[in-house]
Amino acid sequence: MANIKYQTNKGKIIEGNSIELLSGDMKEELKGSVNLIITSPPFPLNNKKQYGNEKGDEYLKWFVEMAPIFSDLLTEDGSLVIEIGNSWEPNRPVQSLLHLECLFGLVKHPDANLRLIQEFICYNPSKLPSPAQWVTVNRFRTVDSYTHVWWLAKSDFPKADNGKVLRPYSKSMLALLKRKKYNSGKRPSEHHISEDGFLKDNGGSIAHNFFEMEQVDNNREVRLPHSVLSFSNTNSNDYFLKTCREKGINPHPARMSGGLVNFFINFLTDENDLVLDPFSGSNTTGYCAEKLNRKWISFEILKEYIDQAIIRFSETETNHQLVETYE
Repeated sequence: MANIKYQTNKGKIIEGNSIELLSGDMKEELKGSVNLIITSPPFPLNNKKQYGNEKGDEYLKWFVEMAPIFSDLLTEDGSLVIEIGNSWEPNRPVQSLLHLECLFGLVKHPDANLRLIQEFICYNPSKLPSPAQWVTVNRFRTVDSYTHVWWLAKSDFPKADNGKVLRPYSKSMLALLKRKKYNSGKRPSEHHISEDGFLKDNGGSIAHNFFEMEQVDNNREVRLPHSVLSFSNTNSNDYFLKTCREKGINPHPARMSGGLVNFFINFLTDENDLVLDPFSGSNTTGYCAEKLNRKWISFEILKEYIDQAIIRFSETETNHQLVETYE
């Protein structure tokens, strides 16, 4: 029996080990019904964190065993989006290949049916220097400032619509659309640009697979997709962080970016589709899904992070009453 701790009119938070629950009691209940699994599992760090993380071969085994579970949960056109950071060899200034082995393990698992659709890069210039021993102490390496985001699916053609995550046009493109002409013809790259190929107003330009979580250059306009909410894990004005400070709570140290979650929910699902996060932490995924009118299920093994999740839903702009079922 699932131990539901909080629920709203669209979703619920379940306390417990998601892999055990989704392999057992909940397997048949959710089989083939999840449109999007989006998560940031514990990264393979050399130092043990409070939120739990394995290392080396143990991490690889744990990670790869999720492949058939996730494959069974997804609808035939469903997607799996996983964010994972880099790792380093213990006590060595050498980057580990563990994250790549994890990816290969997912797509090559004999009991799963997953393939890599596209890789995204999530760049965060505010990340602390890491690995500290080889960046700030010995100064052998540069700052590890990005994470990988893998989009996998059961089908070569999963549900997706990049028209729902368009970026605003640049000023030069807006000017081009206004004057209705540009230099067409053959380019040095040998591409041939037609006379009217860029004259149709599609409402924006197609998004890139590079996420700039904070503006790198203040003199350059950052054009995020319309659907991406402008809040960042490092934003001091974020409602969640402000409330945590007021209550003397140490927030989850590895929160997934809300803008990232919003992007993929809009890109890969429709309203009332089901979104699932097996490692939800303070439940950014559920919060975003609720605001975007998707059904959602989140799992978290630590009670203190479930307690933090309620803070997100206490924001008045959420416009959804959270029903407390805490025992």
